[in-house]
Amino acid sequence: MSARKAIFARLKRTLDEVHNPTVRISGADQRIREANANIIPARGQTEGPARAAMFVSEAEAADAEVMRLAALADVPRFVHDILIQAGASQIKAAPHPQLQDLDWTGVGIHYGRGENSDHIGLSVALAGVAETGTLVLASGPQSPTTLNFLPDVHVVVLEEENIAANYEAVWATLRAQKTEGPVMPRTVNWITGPSRTADIEQTLLLGAHGPRKLIILLIDGKNP
Repeated sequence: MSARKAIFARLKRTLDEVHNPTVRISGADQRIREANANIIPARGQTEGPARAAMFVSEAEAADAEVMRLAALADVPRFVHDILIQAGASQIKAAPHPQLQDLDWTGVGIHYGRGENSDHIGLSVALAGVAETGTLVLASGPQSPTTLNFLPDVHVVVLEEENIAANYEAVWATLRAQKTEGPVMPRTVNWITGPSRTADIEQTLLLGAHGPRKLIILLIDGKNP
């Protein structure tokens, strides 16, 4: 038996001696099903237009760039402008139905997972969190996690109606989703601004562990 397995086996034996295994497991299952919410601060209880306004303010405070679009159909035009500004010829996009259904005429776009050679990546966010300006991206065939980390510039589409007031609301949405197999996605990435670190001499460095630039395309919830 490996050292790792031996340690976990000892932990299990100790737990079994203190708590009946059947009771312990059923108790854990009950806590997961009930998922009681924690105390939500006032800033995490915004409603209506104030919710989107707070998201934009917090995202920009974290050095993300937010572009407000009237409709999802405007995404290709904005992406085209981003490519021109970056001096790039193409973008690697998540194979998400919302993106594939758009008219990309005149835009060099390829679908698939992110690669080291990709300069700009395009994803669709599951949700946003108003209180911190955070994007939530769940892994899956339509949303490769590598697009969140490998491209130098990350462009993320977020519909305003998917902005939640707080983290707890997003977790509730994830738990309630009905999918094939496990309910929860394998990976849920919470992204607040571009990648950064100040570990070296307390000097802020962008792009240390992922994209050095984050652009959010925020779609007005009132238009198709």
